[in-house]
Amino acid sequence: MNKEERYDFVIIGGGHNGITAAAYLAKSGQSVCVLEERSECGGAVENTEPIPGVRIDSHATSMYAGAAPGFDQLELWKYGFRMDWSTPPGGTDIEETKREGVLTTEGVVPLTDMDILGLAKITGLLSDPPFARELLRAIYWCPPHPLEVEVTAENIPYMQVYKQYAPDIWTEELLDMTLFELMDQYCETEAFKVQMAIVAWYSGAAPHWEGVAIPSLGGALCPIYSRASVPKGGMHTYTHAIVRCAIAHGAVMRTCCPVDEIIIHEGRAVGVRLRETATWGEKTIWANKAVVSAMDVQQTFLKLIGPQHLDVSFIQWIKDLSLKGGSYYVSHFLFREPPRFRPKFKGREGQVAAGFYPCDSRELFYEHLMDIDGRKGSPSVPPERVIWIAIDYHKYNPSVRIPDRYLVSPFYVQVPPPEYHVEGPDAISKIKEKWDAYMLEAYSQVAENAEPPNLVAQWSNTPYENEFRNAGLIGGNWSGTRHCKDQLWTDRLLPELSRYRVPFIDGLYLCHQTSGHPGGLCIMAVPYNLMHILIEDGLVEPGDWWYPSPWYIPEQG
Repeated sequence: MNKEERYDFVIIGGGHNGITAAAYLAKSGQSVCVLEERSECGGAVENTEPIPGVRIDSHATSMYAGAAPGFDQLELWKYGFRMDWSTPPGGTDIEETKREGVLTTEGVVPLTDMDILGLAKITGLLSDPPFARELLRAIYWCPPHPLEVEVTAENIPYMQVYKQYAPDIWTEELLDMTLFELMDQYCETEAFKVQMAIVAWYSGAAPHWEGVAIPSLGGALCPIYSRASVPKGGMHTYTHAIVRCAIAHGAVMRTCCPVDEIIIHEGRAVGVRLRETATWGEKTIWANKAVVSAMDVQQTFLKLIGPQHLDVSFIQWIKDLSLKGGSYYVSHFLFREPPRFRPKFKGREGQVAAGFYPCDSRELFYEHLMDIDGRKGSPSVPPERVIWIAIDYHKYNPSVRIPDRYLVSPFYVQVPPPEYHVEGPDAISKIKEKWDAYMLEAYSQVAENAEPPNLVAQWSNTPYENEFRNAGLIGGNWSGTRHCKDQLWTDRLLPELSRYRVPFIDGLYLCHQTSGHPGGLCIMAVPYNLMHILIEDGLVEPGDWWYPSPWYIPEQG
């Protein structure tokens, strides 16, 4: 028999948010236990090895967290974190970037000065001083305001940043715009606007949703800020650094330990009970201060807590949350020779065929979108016109691929979440061979030598497979719940839950992309924001290394 186990904090889920919360809490001197259902921590920040010598990212692949306070607060460089900084194909030469342009079905469309300077202006990359970091931190790394505070154009963090650094951009109309409307004001080339929209669409708030122009812009700015780079060895090394940090400060990580129940006593979360299949002997683990759920919001309330502790109307709210943010069919291609751009893509000679395609027009964008948000079915757009993102092998450290082989991975195509597919959740998974061929044909529109015998291997994971592979990815993707205006910031996930507390259960906090601002992306943001609330509630007293968001508003009293 194991002795009774007690910790200050018990964290359910060892995904990105769970392990980052553990690192923050452990560095603050708290005893912490993380319970992870799978055999390793990291969640969507994982590598897998489909054949010996080749490691691919099934989910997260690019560093979006460049502006995160966590890098210096947690001192991740002490625990092995290193970046593999990439150089864009055009280098830092603006004229070369303009010539390389954007990929369309007709070939390359060059950019103009207005495109380059307009984007640099609204993202803060051009100003003196630059404010891109401040803009990103205002979008992602700040807790929502308390319920009693009226949210206005004067106190929204990113609006404060614009007022301080770029008052000529500031206007209350920003709060009603779509990203397309914002780009129309500051950029010129339609194909460039569509390319930025595609990046935003795959990164969070969609470019056609009203009222989220700046959050949508933030999704596109994150990879630009980090130079579209990855950590050395791939994204999973980012996870390793966070886990090492947490363990170095005393946190306990338990894998193969699924939680069956959050124990509620007299309206307070006091611990958890492990499932019978958990590898750890003692099945009850107590929390002296709080239980933190880094599980998705539906599993947290509908499975781990249950109706005996919840109001019927609240249960229905949780069931009704919108997952209509789209999902991803992810492919990975291994080649003998570098896949080359077709001759019509002039200026891209010598580069690996990758990028964003096709960026012809927003009408084509809406055509693809109709399958996902309208018809809610498998792609009806022909492979010649379907929108995709491909990451080339230059983004990978040589240690993650076989010598003399070239990796294009991941290759993303948006599809409906399994829960909303008109033909059922396994509609795409049960005919993977058809969709694998479709994806390869789509990629072949740009790459002239993508077919066998140059193609050595092709792998893929569907949204439905993602849900089984990674228990935290409801909706088959990293964002889970929709990043629209009524499910962001003070309304994420519900206004009553937006400050990461569960008001009717003391000692229970939420720390997952589906349950708290800012939602998806592995950027250490949800745990950083949660720390403000735990400090506010008197549960944590971090040292001088901690600094709060300058836009944070504490609750009165």
